[in-house]
Amino acid sequence: MSDHHIALIPGDGIGVDVTEAAMKVMYVVAELENFTLRTETFPWSCAYYHETGAMMPQDGIETLRAFDAIFLGAVGWPETVPDAVSLHGLLLPIRKAFDQYANIRPHRLLPGVEGPLKSEAFDILCIRENTEGEYSGAGGRVHQGRENEVAVQTSVFTRSGVERILRFGFEQARARRGHLTSVTKSNAQQYSMVFWDDVTRALAADYPDVTVSHVHIDAMAAKMVMNPEELDVIVASNLFGDILTDLGAAIQGGLGFAASANICPDRSAPSMFEPVHGSAPDIAGKGIANPIAAIWSGAMMLRHLGESAAADRVERAIAAATGEGIGIRPGSHGTDEITNAVIAAMKG
Repeated sequence: MSDHHIALIPGDGIGVDVTEAAMKVMYVVAELENFTLRTETFPWSCAYYHETGAMMPQDGIETLRAFDAIFLGAVGWPETVPDAVSLHGLLLPIRKAFDQYANIRPHRLLPGVEGPLKSEAFDILCIRENTEGEYSGAGGRVHQGRENEVAVQTSVFTRSGVERILRFGFEQARARRGHLTSVTKSNAQQYSMVFWDDVTRALAADYPDVTVSHVHIDAMAAKMVMNPEELDVIVASNLFGDILTDLGAAIQGGLGFAASANICPDRSAPSMFEPVHGSAPDIAGKGIANPIAAIWSGAMMLRHLGESAAADRVERAIAAATGEGIGIRPGSHGTDEITNAVIAAMKG
């Protein structure tokens, strides 16, 4: 029997609600598929920041290093802690410390869910570079508060960083439908994005079975709305991938259905799994948050841990529940009702 040690960071707001819901599903599928999940919960959050002055303790990274995977609910409570503090104090340090350079976000319509587009037959996998680029944190501010104040934010693209995320994308495309779309803005950003395009073309020679397209970020935003069914695997930089995956969430029916994985592909450190949505403090604790994105993220975690049968079972159960109309519209069903419907489908 396989045994997996999972660190739970419910975080803020509805992160607590959806983490509890997702883990109910994970525990049930573990029993059904004959493996074990041992979990330990950490209270790191904006509330923790108010108590300690930090989003997590100084030894937080080393504490997490001992786990097989990390499951995160949501981070942020803007009314009490600036987003720049909460993000740079917890989520980004984990991604960077564990070299979780591949952020994976699937975008497709679940049965019964009505998206805003005419097209419904799309299945997009967005691969976002997760540790450098526009979110490298290079830059600063000088003369703050004065008329001559200057702010500089520098994007950092390394050859090794760009190569590895593109190779990861090529491998995903090879395992899917054989089409990779590289997204840049090389007509305006003549150094960093032209560099990205050059690396893409060089690597394409190693993957003759994969068709490669080069699309600018503005054109890609339009394409995801007008012709999403033509897309297979998208690879983009940290900022562009962040923006495009929120658009992807919108076309798949909303953030309540958007799952994600932060992957350390060589498995030298734990990977982290989280729903894309925020903490939604206004509905926290009310039992109305949609847990589907968190449950789907849990399925991605199980697949990464080698429990493919369990992951398939969870994903089929999500589809069965939404196919019955459960959780397909905001407010139509409560957190527990959606969770119980997924569990019932797994057992059925």
